[in-house]
Amino acid sequence: MNDFKFCPECGGRNVSSPKGRKWLCADCGFELYNNVACAVGLIIKNKEGKILLEKRAREPRRGFLAFPGGFVDPDETAEEAAFRECFEEIGVKPASLCYIGSEPNTYEFKAITYKTCDLFFEAVLPADVELKIQKSEVQAVDFVKIDSEDDIEKTPLAFESAKKILKLWLSAKN
Repeated sequence: MNDFKFCPECGGRNVSSPKGRKWLCADCGFELYNNVACAVGLIIKNKEGKILLEKRAREPRRGFLAFPGGFVDPDETAEEAAFRECFEEIGVKPASLCYIGSEPNTYEFKAITYKTCDLFFEAVLPADVELKIQKSEVQAVDFVKIDSEDDIEKTPLAFESAKKILKLWLSAKN
């Protein structure tokens, strides 16, 4: 759980976090809620049925595999974020999106723990597109065959939410 040493409002040291849901300052009454952040991920298949995975270029989980995706910006829908993140990371806007489901996730970054609700979509790319990866976010992309839960377990995925949604996606396919 993230910890504040001082109240951001009055500077007092009487800050507590009962149940980890919000921070309270006993000195001035300041309350700050620890709300969940929203993120998106896209499962993209090629003609052979393989799934596009990115090798992460940044922490957290640098070098591990992830779906194209990222955090939803303020005043942005999940669908808008999915289109934007896909274009930013691989240079292509999907031709279509279909909602799959959501999974909770924990995202550790620079000694801060963020709780997220990750929303996943199956995406179809336009035919014959050329991917242009964003080197600051993505080291490389690869299409990986995922046909079983064993395939999922063997794949070095960055986030537990991706593993869970792939299992759901696989069971819906079969």
